[in-house]
Order: sequence, then structure tokens, then C-alpha cells
Amino acid sequence: MGITFEMIDDILIAVLSGELDHHSSLEIREEIDHTFDAFQANNLILSFEKVTFMDSAGVGVIMGRYNKVRSKNGKLVLSGCSEYIDRILDMAGIYTIAKGYPSTKEAIKALRREKGE
Repeated sequence: MGITFEMIDDILIAVLSGELDHHSSLEIREEIDHTFDAFQANNLILSFEKVTFMDSAGVGVIMGRYNKVRSKNGKLVLSGCSEYIDRILDMAGIYTIAKGYPSTKEAIKALRREKGE
């Protein structure tokens, strides 16, 4: 599992790649949390465009990041989910707490619209 970050305004974009499972979830959680705090972000986009596999540990990563972002009155959004990941997130009820967008670009636009930019 790999992860790269980009910061735009107060939005941290975490681009995940590879397999998000019980083997990688702890490290991914810690990396996202550390970077989110270090850059003093308010909003988080989790990009799944390069994720090839995800299990329930990945759902746990999303839930934990949702709680962290909400504690700063921010928004968590997801982008680039494949049909496979989309089904997992839908069954887990993730879309009741976080919106999904086809691309990171669209997710950024949506967050900016909500802020009134």
C-alpha cells in the first residue's frame, strides 16, 4: 500500500494505491492522521483511483478519518472509487457519512462550493 499527499487550500488529498487491508491499515491511518495534523487541514479527500483491493479494515480507516475530520468541523469526501470498492462502501453505509465523486477534481469543486467559493 502506498500513499501520496497533496494540499490545496485547507483540503488534504490522500491518494491511496495498492491494497487497503488489515496488513496496511494501521500504517495508513497513522500517515493520514500525522499529515492531516501537520498541515492543519480541515477537509480530507481520500482518493481510491489506484486502490486494487479493500476489505473491512479499509472501511475502518474511512470511519476513523471521518471522526477526525468531523472533530475539526470539516468534511470527508471520497473520489475515484471503482465499481468493486463502491459496492463495499455502499454496503457498509459509508455514503451516509461521506459523499463520493468520480474524480478528485470534482471532489475539490464540491468542497469549494460548500464553502461558498
